[in-house]
Amino acid sequence: MKILKNFCALIVLIIFSCAPQVATKNQRPNIIYILADDLGFGDLSFYNKDSKIKTPNLDRLAASGMSFMDMHSTSSVCTPTRYSILTGEYAWRTGLKKGVLWSYGPPLIAPKKNTVAKMLKQKDYNTAVIGKWHLGLGWELKEPYESSQVDKNSFGLIRDYDEEIIDFSKQPNSGPLETGFDYSYIIPASLDIPPYVYLENNNYVKPLSQYTQGNSLDSDKDLAFWRPGPMAEGFEFYDVLPTFINKAKNYIDTQKEEAHPFFLYLPLPAPHTPWLPTVDYNESAEAGMYGDFVTMVDAQIGKLLDHLEEKQLIEQTLIVFTSDNGPYWKPRHIDLYQHKAAGNLRGMKGDVYDGGHRVPFIVKWENKIKGGRSSSNPNTLANLMATLADVTGADSSGIDSHSIYDELINEDHIPIVKPIIHHSSRGHFAIRKGEWKFIEKLGSGGFSRPTFVTPKKGMPSHRLFNMNDDPLETIELSKKHPELVLAMQSQLDSVVNAN
Repeated sequence: MKILKNFCALIVLIIFSCAPQVATKNQRPNIIYILADDLGFGDLSFYNKDSKIKTPNLDRLAASGMSFMDMHSTSSVCTPTRYSILTGEYAWRTGLKKGVLWSYGPPLIAPKKNTVAKMLKQKDYNTAVIGKWHLGLGWELKEPYESSQVDKNSFGLIRDYDEEIIDFSKQPNSGPLETGFDYSYIIPASLDIPPYVYLENNNYVKPLSQYTQGNSLDSDKDLAFWRPGPMAEGFEFYDVLPTFINKAKNYIDTQKEEAHPFFLYLPLPAPHTPWLPTVDYNESAEAGMYGDFVTMVDAQIGKLLDHLEEKQLIEQTLIVFTSDNGPYWKPRHIDLYQHKAAGNLRGMKGDVYDGGHRVPFIVKWENKIKGGRSSSNPNTLANLMATLADVTGADSSGIDSHSIYDELINEDHIPIVKPIIHHSSRGHFAIRKGEWKFIEKLGSGGFSRPTFVTPKKGMPSHRLFNMNDDPLETIELSKKHPELVLAMQSQLDSVVNAN
C-alpha cells in the first residue's frame, strides 16, 4: 500500500510539473522590448501572406507567442511614440503637438516624469536601453547665441538647436540615465539624422571629430540616405544594427548571474532610412534594398532570440516585439515591387490612416502565455506601463496606458473596448472605438497626398469609417451615422482635454 501511495504521489508530481504554469501578478520576469523603426504591418510574412519579404524568425516568435492584429502606435512618427511607450501617456499632452524632435532637441521626458524604467527599478530591476533614443539629450550650448538659432514651436517646446551652437567638446549633460535607465548605449536619433555617434551612459564612445557630407541626397529620402553632419571617429553606418544586437547580447550576459531581473528596452534603428543591408542580405527579398534590410532585421533578432535560448533565459523572459509606426513606403515603391509594406491598409508613415500607425505586435512569455493565439482588440503601444505594472505588482501612473495582462494570460478574457487616439505627423486626430474610426479633418495629415484638404461648401470636414468592413478607409459613412459622429467627436474631445 505504501508503495502504491508513493507511486501515486510521484504521478501527481510529474503531471503538476509538466502542466503549463499559471501566471500570477507580482512576478519578476526579465523583460525585453524590441522596437523596430518604420517596419510595416504588411512586411512580416506572418501578418501578410503576400509579403515579398521572408521573416522566419519573427514568424517563429509569433507562432510561439500571442500576436495582436489591431495594435497601434500612439503616433505615426517616432519621437511621440517612444515617449508614450516609456511614460504611458500620449505625447501631444506635452508641447510636442506634431512632428518629432530633431538633431539637438533637449529631453522631451521631464525629469520628474515617471517612466517604465523608473517603475521597474522600484521592483529591483536593472534597466537598460540599447539602440536609437530620439527623445532628446541635454546638449551643452556655446554662449552667446541668437534666438533665431533655436527652433521653438508655438507651445514653447524647443525641437532643435542649430548645429553651430552645440559644444561638441562636452558630453551631453542628460539623457536616458535621467529617465530611469541604469545603462544606456545609444545613437541620439534616427540614423539619417546627425550627429552620428554612440553614447554610452551619456558619454561619447569616440569623439565627434569627423564630418559626413551625407549620402544619397538626390533620393526621395529613401535608399541609403543620410543627412550631412558631425560624425564620430570611425563611425560605420552599416555596422550600427549589428552593433546594437551584440551590445544587447553582452548586456544579457552580464545580467544572467545577477539576483535581480532586467528590463532591456531595445529600440532598433532599422528598417528606417538609411536602408543598409550588408552584403550577406543582398537580394534576399523581392522588395529592393528595403526588403533586404527587413530580412537583415529579422535575422539579427533571430540571433538575439537564439542567444536567449543558449543562455537558458528564454523561459524567464517576457519578450515584446513591435514597431514605432508604419512604413516609409510610397505608392511608387508599391508599384515597383508589388509589395505592400502596410498590408491591406491605407496610407504610410506619418498618416492618420491606419497604414501610418497600425503595427505588428507580438508577445512571448513561455509557459505563461499560450502560443499561437491572436487578438483583434484595438490597443496602443502606451499599454506597456500598465501591463508591466500588472505583471510585477508595481504602481502605474500612465493616464493613457491600459493593461493587456488579462488578455495575454487568460484565453477566455473578453477585453473591455476602450477608445484609442490616433495622431498624425502634422497633428491630425482620430479616434477608434471598436469597429468605428472617426477622423476629425480631411487629408492624410502626414506624408500621403493630399496632406490637407479644405472641405467644400456643404460637405463635412470630418470622416467616419467602419474598419472591420473597410480597412482601406474608402467608404465615408458620416452622413449615414450623424449621432455616432457626434458621440465620437465628444469622446475624442474628452480624451484630448483630459489632464
